[in-house]
Amino acid sequence: MILDLSDIIKNDKDVMSVDCDIDLSSLEFMGEDFTFSKPLHIVGVVRNNTKNLELDAEVSGSMQVRCARCAKPFSTEVRFDVSEILIREDGEISPDSDVVIFSGHEVDLTEIVTNNFFMNVSGRYLCKEDCKGLCSVCGIDLNEGTCSCDSDTIDPRWAALAEIIKDTTTE
Repeated sequence: MILDLSDIIKNDKDVMSVDCDIDLSSLEFMGEDFTFSKPLHIVGVVRNNTKNLELDAEVSGSMQVRCARCAKPFSTEVRFDVSEILIREDGEISPDSDVVIFSGHEVDLTEIVTNNFFMNVSGRYLCKEDCKGLCSVCGIDLNEGTCSCDSDTIDPRWAALAEIIKDTTTE
């Protein structure tokens, strides 16, 4: 979604409303696939503060992800704020500044929303807080039933610690 800034660039201290949809379809980040069945909605303003432009907005929508414990797909809400300084490429830009640089009179909102999504995305999503996940031995979904696997099997890397705990609790 390209946002035309030509009117606000000309008028110092002017404010422009932003209210549109951003179609991301799907994104992959850190091995996780995020799918959007509907476009994300962005509502906010762009302000001309005489030095640069400031974008302040809220993005909302819904996405489909996989549960980090049981791997079932489910839908979850997306909501995050966007706050960016927009500077034309011919403007004054310090090397350490965190700004969005645009050329001409247009800025790509899709790129801004995508970058802010990545900064706000959680590393793990759970289908429900008490999701039991999958059995590490047979792979059965423990939310749907129990299995007959030996749950007393200890990872060999933790065996020494288990012995210490066993010794201290039997005394």
